[in-house]
Amino acid sequence: MNTEIVKDANNKQLHVTREFAAPVEKVWKAWTEPELLDKWWAPRPWRTETKTMDFSEGGAWLYSMVGPEGERHWCRADYKSITPGSEYSAVDAFCDENGTPSGMAPSMSWHLRFSSTATGTRVDITITFEKEEDLEAIVKMGFKEGFTMAHGNLDELLAQL
Repeated sequence: MNTEIVKDANNKQLHVTREFAAPVEKVWKAWTEPELLDKWWAPRPWRTETKTMDFSEGGAWLYSMVGPEGERHWCRADYKSITPGSEYSAVDAFCDENGTPSGMAPSMSWHLRFSSTATGTRVDITITFEKEEDLEAIVKMGFKEGFTMAHGNLDELLAQL
């Protein structure tokens, strides 16, 4: 199963599509429970550590991506809307360890949709940026490669659940 990432510069968006060989319930949990997110979200050799998570409308996920030398990059996702088992939206940005935006990289508005398929679950993600330059900056940071690697981690985790 391949991660498809299409850049739509005119609309300042990235469209990500990925199918997973697991039912929606398992895939949903892997995207919304911190103990599971920590096992797959970062591309190896990086890992994710959740500091706090409140998966509810108005809640937030504060986490760090920890590198092989112990370096940390903090991120915060603020949840805007949630339809359990089906879709959610959030705004994600780099921040400090307290969740204060750092301005290191642009914020991204995520909209994720989960749907059943004959062989598992399809996840459709639209990531919207304020400016085309912001989209280009995230692509240059290695988003496509890193997110594709993380999806491979998720495949491994789902096989164990």
